Amino acid sequence: MGWDRSRSLFFTAYHKHELFYGRRCGLPKTGDAPGKRGVSYLVKVDVRDNNVDQALRVLKKKLQREGVFREMKLRRAFEKPSARRKREAAEAVRRYRKFLRKRMEKQGY
Repeated sequence: MGWDRSRSLFFTAYHKHELFYGRRCGLPKTGDAPGKRGVSYLVKVDVRDNNVDQALRVLKKKLQREGVFREMKLRRAFEKPSARRKREAAEAVRRYRKFLRKRMEKQGY
């Protein structure tokens, strides 16, 4: 089973900090399977019946769930290490409070 570039949309990660839209960057040739030459795909969306609009909506939803948009927003400007630690600690507190709130609703303690 070969890889058909026209039927799938891929995000590829060549380096940990870079995301490229698969159809515009130098992907493997049509006969090559995904994963060769160190390319790993983060998200795959199949285009059905040439319905690209629906595929883009699905892609956007998947990227939203993965947190790609949030990560891109955070990386627009440099964040000092101390500010990063402070933000991550605040996020952990929020997650824990949310967990306690949900546990209180379900189990009552």
